Amino acid sequence: PWLHSDMDKGDGQVKYYLSGEGATSIFSINEQTGDIHAIRRLDREQQTFYTLKAQARDWNTNLPVEPESQFIIKVQDINDNAPRFLNGPYTAHVAERSPVGTSVVTVEATDADDPTYGNSARMVYSLLQGQPYFSIEPRTGVVRTALPGLDREVKDRYLLVVQAKDMMGQAGALSGTTTVFVKLTDVDEPPVFSSSVCRMEISEGAPVGSDVGSVSAQDPDMSNSPIRYSIESRSDLERFFSIDSLSGLIRTNRPLDREECVVHNITVIATETMDLSQVGTVVVLISVTDVNDNAPRFALDYQTSVCENARPGKVVETLSAVDPDEPEPGGHHFLFQLTADAAANHFMLRDNNDNTASVVMQQAGFLQRDKSVYFLPVVISDGGRPSLSSTNTLTITICSCNLQGRRLRCRHGATLDSDGLSTASTVGLTCMLSFLAGIVMVTTVTRWRRKRGETRTMDEEQDVRENIVRCDDEGGGEEDTGAFDMLTLRHLNQMNFITPTDSMLRNKLLQEFIRDRLLEADHDLTAPPPDSVHTYTIEGGDSAADSLSSLDSLTSLESEQSYTFLREWGSRFKKLAELYEHRPGAGVA
Repeated sequence: PWLHSDMDKGDGQVKYYLSGEGATSIFSINEQTGDIHAIRRLDREQQTFYTLKAQARDWNTNLPVEPESQFIIKVQDINDNAPRFLNGPYTAHVAERSPVGTSVVTVEATDADDPTYGNSARMVYSLLQGQPYFSIEPRTGVVRTALPGLDREVKDRYLLVVQAKDMMGQAGALSGTTTVFVKLTDVDEPPVFSSSVCRMEISEGAPVGSDVGSVSAQDPDMSNSPIRYSIESRSDLERFFSIDSLSGLIRTNRPLDREECVVHNITVIATETMDLSQVGTVVVLISVTDVNDNAPRFALDYQTSVCENARPGKVVETLSAVDPDEPEPGGHHFLFQLTADAAANHFMLRDNNDNTASVVMQQAGFLQRDKSVYFLPVVISDGGRPSLSSTNTLTITICSCNLQGRRLRCRHGATLDSDGLSTASTVGLTCMLSFLAGIVMVTTVTRWRRKRGETRTMDEEQDVRENIVRCDDEGGGEEDTGAFDMLTLRHLNQMNFITPTDSMLRNKLLQEFIRDRLLEADHDLTAPPPDSVHTYTIEGGDSAADSLSSLDSLTSLESEQSYTFLREWGSRFKKLAELYEHRPGAGVA
């Protein structure tokens, strides 16, 4: 800067004087021109402005030519100061496994440059060390977690280096750094197993109480709490295994059977004794290894029959076997043989070398009337170590056959071919005869009631299809309480549950019943031929239809052998009408 007085004519008669802050030490003035100069470097950070006074005087008399004037010199800022962290280095703590973005610490740097002038004091922050675990916000300096699941047991301390740059990080900016020590604090965690799945093996023949294997869990926390072990009840409902609560040793609690369950999937629970809410689990897969503890048996329920006139060498049956045990690497190997007391004079076993055996006739000479059934005990052995065997009985039924080998009759329900009636045909014929007998019985009872003078609800001779049957008891839920005491009536909301029966067992019982009845019919010397229709003269009671019998069943208006009324009874009695219409004197047109 420079000073100039209006009284200065430029002839050198005026000189200038400077006084005030730094007038002689920092600033100087040219007495002739009034120019002011700084005689040393100025520092705005030390003093931002100076207040000075100047005066013009006569060169000769040194008297003031005008009053003294005051002025201020302001120091303009430049970027000559780097950012500084006044509170560094920093120490911070954050809980382990904190979510991403959790605030750890806020760092702050200062810049001595003028914040109101330019960008000299405007800073941005960045991390020079500590990534990718942590991050920092550029404007605010807030340090945050950047990765999830920081585990104190893996690494508990982190060193971060933070940098601050002025001038918004532009070229030529000055920078400063500081360090941040981050320590992870412990958070109580559940016990941890060495693996998520444990695999063990035990033989199915192992006695109860045998050791299966051990599991182990550790408390990852600093407290290192003791662990207690248990088996989740839902994973072992039948309590096949138990576990030592302190050591984690698993033992068998019941006998094991590989044929029932090959792999047991149980869940072991580890609980901290100091904090029962901290629980860890592991899946334990226990494989049951096989032991040869099952003897082979017949693969099928064989129903074998042979003709009386069969020739020696005929293959009667081909036998195969099954074994629930796990096969050897080469597969199952079965050996078939007859017992010592078997009927070796009639049959023999021939091994086919493919786990099957053929039952072969050794000699002929069967007579059904002498012996209708042969029982052949067959011993089946497996190839296990030790080898197991079982005795299975093959039932062979002797049948009567024609010259072509077609079976005519078997004592135990063997199927007959076209030269005779099959079992199904015999059953069907029996059912039809029973149905006809039932109709005859109904008719007889109706005739009997009419002769006794009982009142009929309608003319049964006109239309038996519309019979009205009177019952002497009442159903439950009626409002009429005259028939029974209300206490004995069944409650309306009562439901009787009937346990379903086994259909296979019921069918088997029915088959045995029919087979026994047919066997009795086959041995009945008084029975009619199987393809005949038998007419019964004795009828039962409770029939709602007229009697078909010729005994005491006709009125005086009907012929002794007239069956014309069968046509009037409708389509349900059409078959009966057809059966009787061709009989001599039947009278059915």
